[in-house]
Amino acid sequence: MTFADPAQTTAAPAAAASASPVRVRDIRLDFFRGIAMFIILIAHTPGNFLTSWIPARWGFSDATEIFVFSSGMASAIAFGRAFETAGWRMGTARVTFRVWQVYWAHVGLFFATLALVSFLTTLEWEGTRNYLGQLNLWRFYVETDTGTVTDLILRFMTLRYVPNYFDILPMYLVVLLMMPIIMALSRINLWLVAAFMALTWAFGQSALTGTLGLPHLALPADPSSDRTWFFNPFGWQLVFFTGFAFMRGWIPKPPVNPALIGIALFIVLANIPLSNIGVRELGFDWARGWRSDNQAWITKSDFGILRYVHFLALAYLMWVLAGDKGGRIRAGAGTLGRIWDPVLQVILKVGQQSLAVFVVSMFTARVMGFAMDVLGRETGTVLVVNLVGACVLIATAYTAGWFKSNPWKKVPA
Repeated sequence: MTFADPAQTTAAPAAAASASPVRVRDIRLDFFRGIAMFIILIAHTPGNFLTSWIPARWGFSDATEIFVFSSGMASAIAFGRAFETAGWRMGTARVTFRVWQVYWAHVGLFFATLALVSFLTTLEWEGTRNYLGQLNLWRFYVETDTGTVTDLILRFMTLRYVPNYFDILPMYLVVLLMMPIIMALSRINLWLVAAFMALTWAFGQSALTGTLGLPHLALPADPSSDRTWFFNPFGWQLVFFTGFAFMRGWIPKPPVNPALIGIALFIVLANIPLSNIGVRELGFDWARGWRSDNQAWITKSDFGILRYVHFLALAYLMWVLAGDKGGRIRAGAGTLGRIWDPVLQVILKVGQQSLAVFVVSMFTARVMGFAMDVLGRETGTVLVVNLVGACVLIATAYTAGWFKSNPWKKVPA
């Protein structure tokens, strides 16, 4: 399967253009990435009752896997061609430039959010809280020693201080930096790529390395404790490069047959009793004990292997349901009439501008939490606040898309 953007491919000669079939963009990548962006907004809004029913509550994996897997696929499109046409060195330069962009997006998000919660904490409206404490940012104000605060800022700028709320983009940075290694190994043998992914993941599992007495690959997150990054990039690279490998064609697309569909469906359904819904709503007390005893298999921090298995099963089912090149997603327009097509276009636009949308969503989620604190959390209020937040993401996507289109180049002199 391919999600390649026609804009990224070389145009065919004019003579052959009429004989060539029209390319239809595969929309599945943008569609599911767009859905993940809305889920991430809901999940990061404090006190949002909608978080009780997001997909993460029904199984081990959640929207983070969708985001990272899709980012791997998008990276194969965006950077793979550079490695092929310009060579390994220029491909590495292309990735490095993206790392530079993501790094400053991370820095900008942090300081913008710090300024926001600092301002909200000073407000004395009924229902407001200590928003600095919610994000564990109190030390910027409690520790008044200038040298201490300066050291904390320097640690943040060098990614040695990573608060939990701001940990996805740093993980993405480190995984991107592994891409030149992956591409170099792929030129030798694809089994070396698989070995690198597997060994890096294994050394990123604290339970496994602790049992075997091996060093645990992790990065420090807090100067005042031994806490490491919540999203361990050495574990999460597994799902990123799985998506990357599918898009590069290193892993063939799975066949659509009843046996595989049955296995994937069994895995997804078997997860429900062990999920948050199973424990909270269905009352499976034994599942609570199982989750506690087998935390290493489902840990989100190191990316436990059962999260990987659950995500692959769910992704396969969604891939089958979407149809070839997302044909069934497009067909929804015929089923639902005029309603579905504009909704689909909005979702695709949000998925296409995932970095800008993600950064804005993390900031917007704090504003939404504050709005609910002040206005209340009645059902109607929460739904309206979520709708406004979704509109902010949509506006961000269209604005980012407009700027990326370089409209100033289209204006005649």
